[in-house]
Amino acid sequence: MATASVRDRAKDRARAITVLLTLVGYGAVGGVFLVPEFQALFPTLTKGTVDLLAHAIAVVNTMAVISLSLGWYWIRNDEVKKHAAAMTTSFVLILVFLGMYLPKVAGGGTKEFVLESSYAWVPLWDWVYPAYLVMLAVHIVLSVVSVPVVLYAIVLGLTHTEQELRTETPHRRVGRIAASAWILSLVLGVVTYLLLNHLYGSTFEAAEAAAVLLPALPV
Repeated sequence: MATASVRDRAKDRARAITVLLTLVGYGAVGGVFLVPEFQALFPTLTKGTVDLLAHAIAVVNTMAVISLSLGWYWIRNDEVKKHAAAMTTSFVLILVFLGMYLPKVAGGGTKEFVLESSYAWVPLWDWVYPAYLVMLAVHIVLSVVSVPVVLYAIVLGLTHTEQELRTETPHRRVGRIAASAWILSLVLGVVTYLLLNHLYGSTFEAAEAAAVLLPALPV
């Protein structure tokens, strides 16, 4: 009875819960970029650790793309339970992503794209860098915009029955928008990761800044 009561209350407050979770998400990501006090909560990471986290994040995001695609496929074939499991798995994977992304940015800095490559077979076309910037920008915009839509779809799915989702909520429409934006954002994120970390070169801002400052510090 208590569980049902909690679910009923959450059902009536689905939009409010979505707004609250969205603000928490925006605050956490914004904090690692803009708030020194929040950044100080995370340990300083070496370049090797940052690289390792970048690789792990790419793996997690790839798994999320697969899970989301399966969830889309299953709901189109009316396999509701499989769809729900896939979408819940995708949401858990995004939480895992955040668990690695926040300390990576706060404690390790960011990389900058360089149009050079150690592989002879990789062409150094001039349009690659602008294309990288466009993909990165679209990835970031979609990541920001999709947060409330994804959260709303998840909250609706967790607080309503299958029949309620079909007849009393906009879950189907919201879910379609959320999944589309989510998949595209993740795919672009993985592509930019490949360009930055494998096909072309990059500079490590935090490490470079430290190298400039250290000679001026007293030994």
